[in-house]
Amino acid sequence: MVAHDDERYKKVALNRRARFEYAIQEVLEAGMVLMGTEVKGLREGRANITDAYASHREGEIWLWNMHIPEYKQGHRRNHEPTRGRKLLLSRRQVQKLIGALKVRGVTLIPLSVYFNDRGWAKVQLAIAAGKKQHEKRETIKARDWKRDQQRLLKK
Repeated sequence: MVAHDDERYKKVALNRRARFEYAIQEVLEAGMVLMGTEVKGLREGRANITDAYASHREGEIWLWNMHIPEYKQGHRRNHEPTRGRKLLLSRRQVQKLIGALKVRGVTLIPLSVYFNDRGWAKVQLAIAAGKKQHEKRETIKARDWKRDQQRLLKK
């Protein structure tokens, strides 16, 4: 698991709304099968994972709707920006995720995309359940109260 504030990792994309929209149950790290122009596009830091999600297909986990813009110098060997990308996980992890996806209301969402200390592109994937509207309001109240507390302590 990767900490959000770890300086060894170069963050490429962050899904800021994920922790507000979903109740995160478990977080794990996965590699991605990428084309060369996708890696170069990621290194430019222009990826978007806001609408991305993961699902299983034929015994493998795939990441869908992750947008990596075309690499300008890629020419005819460029990639399709929102194509599905296979995630690299162990067999045990894949079976665990497929089992988790069978539960109603559970989904796999990417929290962040980054390069680890070895230079490999990784995605931080979360098993999550969608929050109800009242849970989101409670989250907002707690966040506002925490901000007010900090403001009061500062004075």
